[in-house]
Order: sequence, then structure tokens, then C-alpha cells
Amino acid sequence: MQKLLAWFDDRFPLTKVWKEHLAEYYAPKNFNFWYYFGSLALLALVIQILTGIFLTMHYKPDTGLAFASVEYIMRDVDWGWLIRYMHSTGASMFFIVIYLHMFRALLYGSFKGPRELLWIIGMVLYVALMAEAFMGYLLPWGNMSYWGAQVIISLFDAVPLIGPPLAEWVRGDFVISDATLNRFFAFHVVAIPLVLVGLVFVHIVALHKVGSNNPDGVEIKKKKGPDGIPLDGIPFHPYYTVKDTVGVAVFLMVFSAAMFFAPEMGGWFLEHDNFVPANILQTPPDIKPLWYFTPYYSILRANTVNFLWIPAKLWGVTFMGLAIVLFFFLPWLDRSPVKSIRYRGWMYKTALAIFAVNFVILGYLGTKSPQDVSLLLFKNVYWAQIGTILYFAFFLLMPLYTWLDKTKPVPDRVTFK
Repeated sequence: MQKLLAWFDDRFPLTKVWKEHLAEYYAPKNFNFWYYFGSLALLALVIQILTGIFLTMHYKPDTGLAFASVEYIMRDVDWGWLIRYMHSTGASMFFIVIYLHMFRALLYGSFKGPRELLWIIGMVLYVALMAEAFMGYLLPWGNMSYWGAQVIISLFDAVPLIGPPLAEWVRGDFVISDATLNRFFAFHVVAIPLVLVGLVFVHIVALHKVGSNNPDGVEIKKKKGPDGIPLDGIPFHPYYTVKDTVGVAVFLMVFSAAMFFAPEMGGWFLEHDNFVPANILQTPPDIKPLWYFTPYYSILRANTVNFLWIPAKLWGVTFMGLAIVLFFFLPWLDRSPVKSIRYRGWMYKTALAIFAVNFVILGYLGTKSPQDVSLLLFKNVYWAQIGTILYFAFFLLMPLYTWLDKTKPVPDRVTFK
């Protein structure tokens, strides 16, 4: 075995990669449960890729056959229903894990220096994942898939000058047709997964270059022993590979419970209108995207006023785009001298709590008709407008409240709480 390993090492840096990224990659000792979600995101990606491979063996990217091929997978292919539900449930679980992973970064300041580039790569990953989900949403060729894609692609038309030709290029036709389905299939199955895998690799390399953050926001590389090893670091393997198996076990239990007992999750994971074929003559009562897009969909619909000769639709598209773009600037918007929420003052804690609750409420409002009355006799569109103001206030006022916020002294070394 030693000779075989030596033969491999002469031709491929197997041992070097093992040491640098696992056995001799020193992570902080005080990781808590918030640090499960990075490895769980990788697991969710693997599940999606593997189940997607099996689904493409039987799926037909043709407008006349797509819906029937999904039914064939569900009813006639051995264990096809399991693979399909693993893929559909896995998509929602993937976004749940990603949103919790991003929230962890907001809690402990993982976007602050020296991890600015790491954060930007992660946000590019998030945008690519949203594109992947959107492309895949059309493939079942259900009625909500068709009309949801119709609405989202039509948003490109609102962009001045380049909008109409851009929308036509995305569709591959003047309307959503067989050409649209084929190119979305190509992007969903080949192009974007390659981008995702490449970005995940770059994300991990960047993480291991600057080192992992921790709940205290202390840089463990600043305190090293005589052997050059961080005093507050432990090897990722075996300590955190073993610890992550606990997170994986819990994740798979929740994943399995959803998949076997509630794969549609009351219309949140699989919408009712997607169980009927696409019909260009029958519009669903309320066209809406899946839940992981609904916060941004609420922001889009909250813009109802034509202002400065700019139509409300263009304002909605602009604000929806800005809602994502602002995340990229977090490392420079946050002026606090400390990273972790443990040592921040009440202002940031309050702002983050309001932002998190508001994000969930915006997501809920995005699933409802804007003219319906849901809360306190106000129409949903009014609540969405209030939520949009609070959403942007979190980012645009961040330089002020993080600068004014009183902070606590940060310890020299990590603590255990």
C-alpha cells in the first residue's frame, strides 16, 4: 500500500491535498451547530447532481412529451417516484441550507476581512443556484411552470433598449416553446452544474486560504505555537468530519420525513398547478414562483407606481435586482470593528432580527395575491411595500448603525459558550 501510495503521489498530489485540506487544515475549536450548513450544502449539491443524472435517463425535453415523461418516471420507472421526490425535495432543502448558511455569515461576520472574496464567491454561487432552480422549474412542463416562466422571462422586456431582444434570446423564440424547453434543459443539466461545481471548488480553496471564521470572530492564525500550529485550532479530519456526520444524520432524517410523508409540503415544494400539463389558454389563479424566490417576488410586486416617467414594472425589476446585488457589498457596508454578534451592540442585533423576520414575511406575502387582505385588514401589497422599505434599510443604513453601535471587547483567543 505504501508503494502504491508513493506511485500515486509521484503522479498526483494525493497526500498533499489530503493534508492541506483535511488532516492538516486547522479549524477553530469552538464551532457550533451553525457550522454544519456548509458541509450540508455540499451534500445537497451531490444529491441533486446524482438524482438529476437518473432523471435525465427518462426525461424528454420536448413540449409534447415532457409532462408525460415525468408521469412515466413517477408511475412506471422502478423507484422513479423516489428519485423524482428526492430531486424536488432536495431543491427546497438545498435552499433552506443555503439561507441558514448565509444567516450564519450575518451572525458572525464571516463576510468581513479577510474573507471579502470568499463572501463574493459565495454570492456568485447563490445567484448561479437561483438560475439553476429557475431553469429546472420549467422542465416538468406543468401549468405553473409554464406561466411562472412566462412571467419571469417577461421581466427582461422591462429593461430599456436591450430588454426585448434579451427576452427573445432567453426564450429562443418569440414565445415560450420547444426551443425554450430545450435550452433550459441544456443549461439546467450541463452548463450551470459545471459552473456550480467549479464555484464550489473555488469557494473551498478560498476558505482554506484565509481560514474559517468562528463564533467569536477571532483569527486563530494570529496565535500559533512553536510548531506553527494555531493554538485554538484542531485538524478538520477527524474532528469535524466526525462531527459533521451528526449534522448529516439529522439532515437526512428531516429530508426523508419530507420526502416520504409530505413531498408537496402543501404546495410549497411542489405546487398544485404543476400536476396538470401546461396550458397556454388557462392561466393559474395566482402565478407565483417557488418559495425560495418569493421574498424577491414580493419586492418586485411592491413597486406599483410609475415615477419619473419610469414604469412601475421597471422599478420592480430594478429593486428586485438590487435586493440581491446589495449582498455583494456587505463587507464594505458593515463598519463595525468586530465581527461576531456576540460582541456587537443592540443596534446590529435588532437590525438583523428585523431583517430575518421581514425576509420570512416577504416570502410568505410572495405566495399570496397582492390584493388579498391577510394581516390587520391591510392588503398584502401594502405589507410588501413596508417590508421592501425595511429590507433596503438594513443594507443602506448599515454604515451608520454599525458605526454608532457600541461593541464589547473581543477576546484574544476563542471562547466556549
